Amino acid sequence: MERKRIVLLADMNAFYASVEQALNPSLRNRPIIVCGDPSRRHGIVLAASYEAKEYGVETGMAVFEAKRLCPPAELVPPRMGTYLRISAHIVDILSQFSPLVEPFSVDEAFVELTGCEKLFGEGIEAARRIKERILRETGIRCSIGVGPNKLLAKMAAEMEKPNGLTLLTEEDVPKRLWPLPVIRLFGVGPRISQHLKRMGIRTIGDLAHTDPALLQRRFGIIGRVLHLSAWGIDSSPVDPRSLDQNRSIGHQFTLPRDYTEESDLRTVLRELAEEVAARARRGGYRGRTVSLTLRNFDFGSIHRSLTLPEPTNIGRRVFEGAEVLLRHYWDHRPIRAIGITLSNLSSDRVMQLDLFGKREREQRLAKAIDTIRDRFGPTSILLARSLTGASVFADRAGKIGGHRI
Repeated sequence: MERKRIVLLADMNAFYASVEQALNPSLRNRPIIVCGDPSRRHGIVLAASYEAKEYGVETGMAVFEAKRLCPPAELVPPRMGTYLRISAHIVDILSQFSPLVEPFSVDEAFVELTGCEKLFGEGIEAARRIKERILRETGIRCSIGVGPNKLLAKMAAEMEKPNGLTLLTEEDVPKRLWPLPVIRLFGVGPRISQHLKRMGIRTIGDLAHTDPALLQRRFGIIGRVLHLSAWGIDSSPVDPRSLDQNRSIGHQFTLPRDYTEESDLRTVLRELAEEVAARARRGGYRGRTVSLTLRNFDFGSIHRSLTLPEPTNIGRRVFEGAEVLLRHYWDHRPIRAIGITLSNLSSDRVMQLDLFGKREREQRLAKAIDTIRDRFGPTSILLARSLTGASVFADRAGKIGGHRI
């Protein structure tokens, strides 16, 4: 008889805000908002404590709107390096309960406990131990969902917040999952939810009782996966190496003002291309497909891609591809955010040399620049155009996700 799996999902509640409250006792039990600079375009809510959420504050909300809803909230600048260090420590704690830990995001991780029952107890008992250990060592409370697979563990973790502990079995699915709105099913986003609603599918139960062949005709293989998920079926493993292989490498800037001049946009594009190419080199990749994302002042967006003749991790070549996309697809409306992604990745261990050694020289130059920046900082060597008023690089250098480390 096959052993029944025990999987849990540990979700750090309001993670950034919880870290700030744990490190600063004066912020505990108070409404706080972790946010970017409200005077700039990235002045949005990154995390809100549960005290602030009671006023209606939500992640992604503009800071001015959050302050209108919650006047007593204290605004706290993010410390991304601190959050990443504590996230790594929490993964370290989880790894002491099982060798199979899969980080799902900076504040969530799956743990496969199957086979560890004699060491730490059954699912609920082990989950309690984990919660106590995380609270004792970091001061952060978390919600844990326990189930026979990753899907049900994730769904269980969402059912009780903050500081919850929920067990969800396959037998619980009809009673506890089927009455929920279909958008509550893990893997169903707003777009798929709207398509399902147009098909008359409003609850998870409706989805479970829809003909899977019909779903496959409408959504492809994803339709079959959605049908299985509605029944609580998920065979995916907890994979500690799931993040090892990058599918794409990208970066995006929210601009400090609306950009309307092509020359200004080309400056930002070149800086973006250099950043993306440097990340690719650090990861040991080259990419052949360049994608450009433009977000307008009214939040409309354009996303277009171009396949290069050969894979690259050189900033100038990434920029040339992005520049072609800008010329062809920008409609000259003011731009408030711009991004570049490099995909169709391959290893950089093999390089096709050219007759005159130009590619090899470019590679050596790029690595020399990387070495200088690693030693003396990201602004120690700059493009000349990064000294102009259009540049955003100098302001964002030394940040993670656009925020101070």
